[in-house]
Amino acid sequence: MVQDHVIIIGNGIAGVTAARHIRKLSDKRITIISSESEYFFSRTALMYVYMGHMQWRHLKPYEDHFWTKNRIQLLKAYVTSIIPEENRIKLKDGRQIEYTQLILATGSEPQKFGWSGQDAKGVQGLYSKQDLELLEKNAPNSEVCKKAVIVGGGLIGIELAEMLSTRGIPVTFLVREKHFWNNVLPAHDAKIIDEHIRKHNIDLRLNTNLEEVITYDKNQVKAVRLKETDEVISCDLVGLTTGVKPRLEMLNQTSIQTNRGVLVNRFLETNYSDIYAIGDCAEQQNPIDQRPPIEAVWYTGKMMGETVAQTICGRRMAYKPGHWFNSAKFFDIEYQTYGWVFPTAKENHQHLHWSHRDGSKAMTINFNQKNNQFVGINTFGMRIRHEVINNWLNEKKSILEVLQQLEKVNFDPEFFKSYEKDIFKSFQKHLQKQEG
Repeated sequence: MVQDHVIIIGNGIAGVTAARHIRKLSDKRITIISSESEYFFSRTALMYVYMGHMQWRHLKPYEDHFWTKNRIQLLKAYVTSIIPEENRIKLKDGRQIEYTQLILATGSEPQKFGWSGQDAKGVQGLYSKQDLELLEKNAPNSEVCKKAVIVGGGLIGIELAEMLSTRGIPVTFLVREKHFWNNVLPAHDAKIIDEHIRKHNIDLRLNTNLEEVITYDKNQVKAVRLKETDEVISCDLVGLTTGVKPRLEMLNQTSIQTNRGVLVNRFLETNYSDIYAIGDCAEQQNPIDQRPPIEAVWYTGKMMGETVAQTICGRRMAYKPGHWFNSAKFFDIEYQTYGWVFPTAKENHQHLHWSHRDGSKAMTINFNQKNNQFVGINTFGMRIRHEVINNWLNEKKSILEVLQQLEKVNFDPEFFKSYEKDIFKSFQKHLQKQEG
């Protein structure tokens, strides 16, 4: 009997989680293929290598012998094409490998929007291991890189701004929206982040678009031109952090169905029963709750990896991610979100906002005014307990119950001052005004 062979393209959190769980559940042959790195590493910690807090070896969650011990083959190679009709993949070096099941976990790549000069030397994104290595060449210090311009108001952009600032490199940050992360955060929360970015000596330009990247004769970055004002800003580095898109180049000549990402059903299956897609490259054919069809989030990639392993090992399981949650860091402010807090309150919904006078702590709670049901929460500078919030959402707690039990959600370290009473009084006062 021929042993099943599972090939996983991509060694990020989604692909590696799938491999680990398939091994727990079966004796299948497993091969992980990646052209980025030989070993799985923590992508979210890339910035700390540049900042000097960690070394490359610290980014590997598993010892090198882990893979051999668990009989997971790692192959550093580039997949050029997939032949789903023959259950084969082709590698750049000419090799062809057969599979029984194929998992596409190819992740994302930076988006570009056709700016003049966008491919010049000194223009780069910050997504891969190679990007970080390039950043070390482009911006090793403030003598080589006297000025940097970052384009795009997402999480990668703010990470890059923090990284460069630790090496004394002045940064101008171009954000086309009214506020930073304006398409994710309510205006009250977004303004707090605007102010926090500026407190860290970042030249934040809101409502500002890039017109072009100006270069020297040798295609080296010289400056950028702004669309609205025609202002020219001299710089040695341009960080393009205008979002990411699913990495799909190997699927161009195949009959695997794609849209913006690889189209999958609720079981993460493509239009081929033995091919699956998970993580940043997967696009849900049918909406799940109010989630976006493509979820480029670490947590969801991990959940998809766990789910697809069950199906591949004969325990067919639908992807049920539960309540939306995410976390991030804006310089030294930690952000957490659970449930739904949309930028603009939906019909019959209301946002309650509280922020500390020093601007380092804030909370926004969303609830449904028709039934007073708690819907979601954002916090800044305050750690809260996932399990408690998840239970509140499952039990459909009322806004009053949530406010009365805020102390249960506090996850801040010992000796850290609590603000539950102040928050409760503020929200209660606001609710009383509404009732009046």
